[in-house]
Amino acid sequence: MTDLVLIAEQIVTKATAAGVMLTCAESCTGGMVAAALTDISGASSVLDRGFVTYSNEAKMDLLGVQDSTLITHGAVSSETAKEMASGALAAAPGTAVAVAITGIAGPGGGSAEKPVGLVWFGLATTEDGPVTERHVFTGDRAAIRLQAAHHALLMIRNAL
Repeated sequence: MTDLVLIAEQIVTKATAAGVMLTCAESCTGGMVAAALTDISGASSVLDRGFVTYSNEAKMDLLGVQDSTLITHGAVSSETAKEMASGALAAAPGTAVAVAITGIAGPGGGSAEKPVGLVWFGLATTEDGPVTERHVFTGDRAAIRLQAAHHALLMIRNAL
């Protein structure tokens, strides 16, 4: 957990120096990324808002994820992560970086094609279109969620 704190501190410092505001769109992490950032003094100057969009309806209503994307590719997909990141950026005017996380934390819900531990990440910035990354994490539900939050924070830090 101390690693999350260290990375969050680096993000707050870098984003503050650059005058950059951030937003998060989280599904399987349930707000862990936003929580890690708000644990740091000064986060209010860089974190504009966070979206916890656990259901498909929330992804569509709050982030503009297309129903057709969810039907064709599923909630845990590159396409959904990309639309979540772009939607978060669009829904939070004044932000420059948005990270999105959608995955299967388990213990159930996995399949051969989409195993427990599969997490898709999206990152969108005002300068670059959305990019996605796929990772399969191991461990129990808590471990998968923690690893996903850690990776999302690394993506934000690297984008800064």
